[in-house]
Amino acid sequence: MDSYRPECPSKEVLDGMAILMVLTGIVTFVSLTWGGHSAAYGRYTLGGTKLALNSKVAWMTQEMWSFLVPLLLIWRQVAQRGAHLGSLQVLLAAMFLAHYGWRSFAYPLLQRGGKATPVLIWLLAAIFCMYNGVLQGCDILAREGKDVALRQIIGVALWVVGWSVNLHSDHILRTLRKPGQRGYKIPRGGCFEYVSGANYFGEMLEWCGYAVAANSLPAAAFAFFTISNIGPRGWQHHLWYKEHFPGYPKHRRAVVPFLL
Repeated sequence: MDSYRPECPSKEVLDGMAILMVLTGIVTFVSLTWGGHSAAYGRYTLGGTKLALNSKVAWMTQEMWSFLVPLLLIWRQVAQRGAHLGSLQVLLAAMFLAHYGWRSFAYPLLQRGGKATPVLIWLLAAIFCMYNGVLQGCDILAREGKDVALRQIIGVALWVVGWSVNLHSDHILRTLRKPGQRGYKIPRGGCFEYVSGANYFGEMLEWCGYAVAANSLPAAAFAFFTISNIGPRGWQHHLWYKEHFPGYPKHRRAVVPFLL
């Protein structure tokens, strides 16, 4: 396709942004794993937090940038510049936008209740989603003349399995409590029979598959950051369940079936 991409930085800048994301992922992993920190929302929300947003509003308005930014970049290139997307570009865009279209708009509407999200957490998440939206959107547009090959087929297969696990696990979590019930329960069924963080495992597998299909530094950086961010959270969930439920299944791992 036409290489004219006025909204996007150069490849060198994109690679620099990807490296910064990797470094941020390392800091996040260390902070969550050994720094004594936890993601300050949901069950880990700190008491006394005054500046907070409704959980559904916060989720939608922070995640939507991961959908809208790359969509706008691609739309401007195709609709306004008359460019034509290659098959690999269409495939990657479909994968990325399918995930974040669901995650941004359908997922929060389906959620029941939820604790308020601190404004600082919401702001940091929104900034990251904007940043990653630019990075992944421009990375998709940078793929000129590349067709789908075996690598992409393998990556898509991993992505589909990961997304399916993620969606099914989210459904299990949503239906744990009947309307009006409060408190936490042990999730059962699907990949929850193997790991405490089945939804996290699915998302990590999903973005690893995307990185295999994309075969680029920005996509690999996003997969790395995802693992660095939600991997420790899955481990924290695992420890929390074991602490609060004495009869918690002993065979379950934290985030990777049979391994971790």
